[in-house]
Amino acid sequence: MKIALLLTGSELMTGDIVDSNSAMIAEYCLDQGIQVAYKATVPDELDLLVSEIERLSQHFDVLIVNGGLGPTTDDMTAEALAKVLGKPIKQHEQALAHLSSWCQQRNYHLSDANKKQAMLPEGIALLANSIGSAVGFWAPHNDCQIYCTPGVPKELELMLREEILPSLKVTLPSDIEVKRLRYRVFGYGESKLQQVLAQTFPDLPACIEIGFRASLPLIELKLKVDRLEHHATLGEWGKKIEALLGDHIVTKDQRSIAHVVVDKLNAESKTLTFAESCTGGKIASLVTEISGASAVFEAGVVSYSNEIKHRVLGVSQDSLDKYGAVSEPVVREMLAGVLELSGADIGVSVSGIAGPNGGTEEKPVGTVWVAWGAKNNIKAREFYFPGSRVFFQELVSALALDLVRRELIDSSEEPEYFRARKKPGSE
Repeated sequence: MKIALLLTGSELMTGDIVDSNSAMIAEYCLDQGIQVAYKATVPDELDLLVSEIERLSQHFDVLIVNGGLGPTTDDMTAEALAKVLGKPIKQHEQALAHLSSWCQQRNYHLSDANKKQAMLPEGIALLANSIGSAVGFWAPHNDCQIYCTPGVPKELELMLREEILPSLKVTLPSDIEVKRLRYRVFGYGESKLQQVLAQTFPDLPACIEIGFRASLPLIELKLKVDRLEHHATLGEWGKKIEALLGDHIVTKDQRSIAHVVVDKLNAESKTLTFAESCTGGKIASLVTEISGASAVFEAGVVSYSNEIKHRVLGVSQDSLDKYGAVSEPVVREMLAGVLELSGADIGVSVSGIAGPNGGTEEKPVGTVWVAWGAKNNIKAREFYFPGSRVFFQELVSALALDLVRRELIDSSEEPEYFRARKKPGSE
């Protein structure tokens, strides 16, 4: 089955809206063993929309048109499909009844503009929309099933799950049963991860499709099989890959490192604190984005200046003068100070040179010292993240949280970034 997507809307062409709907459609289709083969985007121009629907219907089994079902003059999908089908536009009584009910439930007046959403090509079949005003609809043309769907993501998602995919699934071979394994990995770059897997598993079965997606700071590794007979094979090779990557696997779901850390802290009734310098509070911000953070995080300190490091965290002036703020003694004292101040069970401190200025030959831009652990077991290490200021802060924040995660799971493995993120010239 060959599927094409046609996204409509001038706002997509100008960048006013970022297209996330096509990714959603592709993801849902893939779960059913259906691969999206082509995607096109067109502005709100009737003739162009008509020609694209006609063209794509000649080359694909299924065409999903997304957007253009609203009540305004730039919503043209119904009119375009009518021209493609050679059918008149008529008021669809079932669509009008849906609109009337939708407006009545919300105490809205059903205006003439709203009624435009019930003006549909003659002979189409409706696709239910239980949460929005615009029904979807579909019709066959050129041996292609053309589905017209709303641009509102939640409405589209519901229509995909409840209307479109069930009708497509019945046309697939009976042995199509997609199974996927997902791993969110921290510590490997995308190319390095691919290289390690290729070298370690040159005999990976052809039935297993492997994919990589970089989503800074994590890499998503995906394994997929399409047929029921290959499910056991996927399970076997999944275990091999899990054994290879070990604690570099942060999660098998969609959670972030911060989310995993918060969940683990809650499960163990432990609390967390931070002493941040070069990250400027970003680590704490990542944690407090997560529901449940208030139970595990009470306080942190952004000690950007040496004065605050000394006065609030108790870092000795001698350490600051002798070693500088970006040094092992200072981050150890920062962490000891914030653990004492907050009473937390575990913490992280960071001090580094985010750039673009401030670097030296001994401590170039990108150098950072990180300390982590509990009051009686503080560890520290130097890392090197050359790049933009934003890149530096994002990666350092993620690394700090990953060190906490590894501490919480009692990991004895040395992470790849201990080797990969050494400063030039260091042993």
